[in-house]
Amino acid sequence: MKTIEQFHLAAQYLAMAGKSFLPPMKDDSHTNLGFSITDQSLLTWPLDESGTQLGLNYSTFSLDWKSDTVHSLSLKGKTHGEVVEWISKMAKMSGLMKPYRFDLHYSLPYTMANDQVFELSDSSEVQELIRLRSLAQNVLTTFLKDEKLESEVRVWPHHFDTGAFAHLHNGSGKSVGLGLAIPDEMANDFYFYISGYRGNTQLRTWAFKPLSQGKWKNNGFKGGILPASDITEATTSAFFRQALEAYKS
Repeated sequence: MKTIEQFHLAAQYLAMAGKSFLPPMKDDSHTNLGFSITDQSLLTWPLDESGTQLGLNYSTFSLDWKSDTVHSLSLKGKTHGEVVEWISKMAKMSGLMKPYRFDLHYSLPYTMANDQVFELSDSSEVQELIRLRSLAQNVLTTFLKDEKLESEVRVWPHHFDTGAFAHLHNGSGKSVGLGLAIPDEMANDFYFYISGYRGNTQLRTWAFKPLSQGKWKNNGFKGGILPASDITEATTSAFFRQALEAYKS
């Protein structure tokens, strides 16, 4: 199984912690995750008043239960059942009143068999995943601040994108969604994306001027995309700025 697929599957344990222990939100945001550049980890929202969190540490490929103390479970060689059992034990230890339930309410493009175990073999791929998540976190946070746009930067466990969504406060009624997506039917590589909306309708891009970096899409997904390999923060920021100006005009 590919490295990105294993991390995508492992992130579901965090999403289901949000589903198990937090009040449900209509937009499913109780299941989304933060990314800590310092810890090189995905993290749930705080699961109780004392700030307990479940993390997925990229550098160690382990789950970290962060309560009064930190308890870690290496995912290497573990089955799905063993991981669920460990999280349930940690939740009880921390005094969480509800049980931990692994109950996905969406479909993923891949699954693990009951006897299949997590296993990583290429540390260079893991370092690239860390670089991309860190790049996305930095670029999006800075871009939103510079453009005076308001949004959380979160990792959504279903599509596993680092994303943000912000309204343009210019009287146009428009908003933009932007972020970093994992390889899918749109591209064989990680890619940055931005799309414009009026209400729930994606804005067409066919009349926009070509982008200096990346390209516009107008078939199915309507917006701009930029392959993420070998991309710098400056290049990515310039892509987002140019695309945003097209939506503002």
